[in-house]
Amino acid sequence: MLVVSLGAGVTACGSGGHPLSGKPYDAADHVSFNTPGDGEKADPDKPLEVTAENDGRITDVTAVDAAGRYVAGELSADGGRWHSTSPLAANARYTVHVSTEDEDGAPGRETVAFDTGRPLTKKRLNVTFGPKEGRYGVGQPVTAELSRPVKDKAARAVVERALKVDSTPAAEGAWHWVDDKKLHYRPKEYWPAEATIRVHSNLEGLKIGDRLWGGKAEPIELTTGAKIVAVTDAASHQMTVYKNDEVIKQIPVTTGMPGYDTRNGVKVVLAKEGTVRMTSASIGASDFYDLTVHHSVRVTNSGEYVHAAPWSTGSQGYANVSHGCTGMSMGNAQWFYDTINEGDIVEVVNSAGDTMAPFGNGYGDWNLDWKNWREGSALVGGTKEVPGPQVQARLRPESV
Repeated sequence: MLVVSLGAGVTACGSGGHPLSGKPYDAADHVSFNTPGDGEKADPDKPLEVTAENDGRITDVTAVDAAGRYVAGELSADGGRWHSTSPLAANARYTVHVSTEDEDGAPGRETVAFDTGRPLTKKRLNVTFGPKEGRYGVGQPVTAELSRPVKDKAARAVVERALKVDSTPAAEGAWHWVDDKKLHYRPKEYWPAEATIRVHSNLEGLKIGDRLWGGKAEPIELTTGAKIVAVTDAASHQMTVYKNDEVIKQIPVTTGMPGYDTRNGVKVVLAKEGTVRMTSASIGASDFYDLTVHHSVRVTNSGEYVHAAPWSTGSQGYANVSHGCTGMSMGNAQWFYDTINEGDIVEVVNSAGDTMAPFGNGYGDWNLDWKNWREGSALVGGTKEVPGPQVQARLRPESV
C-alpha cells in the first residue's frame, strides 16, 4: 500500500493533478474592484479597493500607472481586502495585477486597467529645480522651489516622495524643508567626484492636499568634477587646498579683523565673479573703503569673498586685517580663481566669528550634521536611520 500511495503521488504531480502545479486560474469571478465600468473614469480623489469574492483570498496586488508610478497599499490579514494608501494620479492610466488563491490553495491571477479623471480644481503645485544644469563641485545642494506653500506634514510627504534625486555613483541623501516653499537635497557626505546627478518629479497629477494637485517640473542633470576643498585656518592665517583629499597648495591669507570676524563653517562657492567693486556701505562697515577687487569668488549672499588683496600682503600669513573676506596675494588669488568652481567647498576654522547659517545666506547646508538634516525631512524625520541600499549591499554576505 505504501508503494502504491507513493506511485499515485508521483503520477499526480507529473500529470498536473496537484492544485499548485497547474496554470493560475482566471480570478475574474474571485475579486471585485471599486473602479467604474463602461469606459467611465475613476475618481482620483478616492482610494483604489480590491475585494475577494467566492471564498477566495487576495495574496498580492500591484498597481502602477503608465509613468511607472506604483501605488502603495495595505492587505487585510485575512486576504479579504486590499486598499491603496497613497494617492492616485489624476488623468492617468493604471494597470492592476491581482494574485489570489482559492480554498484549496491554487493560485489565480486577474489584471484590470482603468483611467482616472482630471481633478476639478485648477490649483497646481509646480516645481522648479536648481541649480541650472551644468558642472559643479561636490558640495552643491539640489534645490526645489514650489509654486505654492505646503505646510501639512502629510502633504509634504506626498511632495517629497515624488521628488527624485539619483546619482551615479550612488550616494545616500535626503530632502530638507527649508520653509513652506523650498527644499534642499544633499547627500550624507559630499557628492562623489565625477558623478552624474539626475533630478526629476513624479508629482504631476498626484493629489497633495485639499484641492491641490501636482503640476509640472522640468528635470535637470548635474555633474560633479574633482573634489576640491579649501580649508582656511584663521588662527594660523593659512589656507590649505585639497584635491581628491590630497594637499595641492598652501596659501598665506588674512581673514576678518576683530569686529568683522570671518564666519566659521562650511560654505559652498556661489559664483566666480572676477572683478568686483567692494565698498564699506555693502556690509555696513563704520570705516570707509571703496576698492576694485580682482579674482573674486563669492561664498555668501551677504558679501563674503575669497579674493586678491595686494594691499595686505604684509599681513597675509601673520594677522587678520580684512572686513570678513579671505584675502591673498594677486598670484595666489589668480591660482585659486582658476582652480575653484561653483559648488566647491570653502571651510573656515578657528575664527572668532559665528558659524555660517545653514540657510538664508548662501549654501550653509553642510553645517547641519546628518541627524539634524534628516529631521528636516517629512519622510525620514523622526525615524531611525538605516543603511542605504549601497551600504546594505556591502554588508550582505556573499552567496556561497
